[in-house]
Parts: sequence; C-alpha cells; structure tokens
Amino acid sequence: MINKRILGLIGLSAKARKVSFGADSVENGIRKQIIKLVIVAEDSSDRTKDKFRKLCEEFHIPMIQMGDIETLSHVIGKNNKAIIGIQDINLSKEIEKINNGGEAIG
Repeated sequence: MINKRILGLIGLSAKARKVSFGADSVENGIRKQIIKLVIVAEDSSDRTKDKFRKLCEEFHIPMIQMGDIETLSHVIGKNNKAIIGIQDINLSKEIEKINNGGEAIG
C-alpha cells in the first residue's frame, strides 16, 4: 500500500510537469541526469525492474518500488505506466523521506 502523502506528491509533480513516465522517457531522463528519483510499480516485469535498478545504480539515482501500475498511472493521469521519474529534487527528497518512515514537512 502506498502512503497517501506519496501519491499526493507524485500528483503534485505531475501537475508541475516535473515528471517523466514510461520506460523510454525515464531512461532518457536518467541518461541526461534530469531524473532525481525513479518509482517502479511492484507489478512491473522483473526485466523492467532489473533494467532500471542497474541504470539507477550506474547514475546514482534512488529507486523505489511501490504500488501497482494502475495506481501509479491514475495519480499522474495516464494509462498503463509502470515507471515514473521525478525531476524535482525537493519533491523527490520528500517522497524518499516519507517512504523511509520520516514525516513530510508541513
């Protein structure tokens, strides 16, 4: 289950147009170093998870596995998106903080 605050922050990122979605777009963003956090749906394929785990390790970008494809897609207003890349450093840090058990500011 995804924390509702995390969903809210992902939605906020999408509204601010600070989010990439889909494997190709997120991979390009990682290589250009504009992605600050990668979120992968837990029900995405093992091949996809491994590919992005290796990419994130190579470029030193944190990766979180959470939720399912339907929930993540819905929160950004798209369909069938298993990979989301957050481009805003502050929002990505807050999402990581909440995911690791900390509280959001405010």
